Amino acid sequence: MKKALATSALGLVALGAHAQSSVTLYGIVDTGIGYQSSQTSLGSTSGGRSAVKMVNGIWAGSRFGLKGGEDLGGGTKAIFQLEEGFNSATGAQGVSGLAFNRQAYVGVANTTYGTLTAGRQYTSYYTLLSPYSPTTWLTGAYGAHPGDIDSLDTLYRANNSLVYTSPNFYGFTASGSYSLGGVAGSLNAGSTWSAALQYITGPFGIAVGFQRINNSTPGGGAWGADSTTSNAGAQAGVSGINNGYQKSAAQQRVAVTGGYAFSSSWDVSFSYSNVQYVAGINSPFHTTAIFNTGGAVLHYRPVTALDLAAGYSYTRATQANGITSSARYQQFNLSQYYSLSKRTGLYALEAYQRAGGQTLATNGTSIINATADIGDGQNSAPSSSRSQFAAGVGIIHKF
Repeated sequence: MKKALATSALGLVALGAHAQSSVTLYGIVDTGIGYQSSQTSLGSTSGGRSAVKMVNGIWAGSRFGLKGGEDLGGGTKAIFQLEEGFNSATGAQGVSGLAFNRQAYVGVANTTYGTLTAGRQYTSYYTLLSPYSPTTWLTGAYGAHPGDIDSLDTLYRANNSLVYTSPNFYGFTASGSYSLGGVAGSLNAGSTWSAALQYITGPFGIAVGFQRINNSTPGGGAWGADSTTSNAGAQAGVSGINNGYQKSAAQQRVAVTGGYAFSSSWDVSFSYSNVQYVAGINSPFHTTAIFNTGGAVLHYRPVTALDLAAGYSYTRATQANGITSSARYQQFNLSQYYSLSKRTGLYALEAYQRAGGQTLATNGTSIINATADIGDGQNSAPSSSRSQFAAGVGIIHKF
């Protein structure tokens, strides 16, 4: 009888523990048709042709994932997230060879002390700045600042990361992250570190962040010498904007984003960033290249089901490496989103960019005319000329 009672008690404990654990399967499927003018290959400045193609993950990257947690008691939970991106037009992995390319981490969260996670994940810089990023209503593919040079979209996830985020304290949230480079003989090579602070009160919010990505090759050169352990294997997006500065010794970003909601129908967001490509002894260029970007987005919701947005950004590089007419990029964006339900929507996007001045070619030494590269959806196929227009329509479903 005692054995039976003990067995029953153990069963109740097991059921109780199970009841406090949860795992959620979720995902997004986003597919559309896009048009792009003057498309060419990255590094080329000739032969541009317009293209109409099926596109995926434009409004939000197509993905599926698992996330969950277990209540450990005392306000503490064990948490995890595994998230894989995929191409809904072809079924291919988002990044070849990575089963969970978007995120893969485990950690603990406490209501009093904050959250600490370990694995492949976003940096503190991105996480706290992103609520006011231009990508919120303009998308990253069409609305990220040219080439996503300031990493305000989701292109960069850091491997081997430790991320701590504090609880909200009188509107303030702080976060810091460090990603181990894993390069033998060096603690700095291949590492990424960032810090950010966010403040939200009522309809107003603002965030400031810093991020530095160090090349795994000392003194600059080809990134990703050891992509299995080094964060350099996940270098921030390379585009027609920064193509000549790929072999930098480090990339450094400082940014401020913020926003204000005038009402339930109108809100505005703004952003400023300073991006530096630091020259090293093995870099083909010799002077640090600096890009400054400012932008704003106006969002309007005339009825519950319809979201409209318009944005503008201006990017300008400093004069460096023999360039006397610095590169500059003006980008204009429009977006329209109609909710068919809480989980399904239709969208349309339009973008135009005009480039001016000069920049460095792929080899990091030759001076060429700057060419247009809208958002980050055209990074592998920028314009061959000063101008570029892109538009797309699509459907998105969340589960």
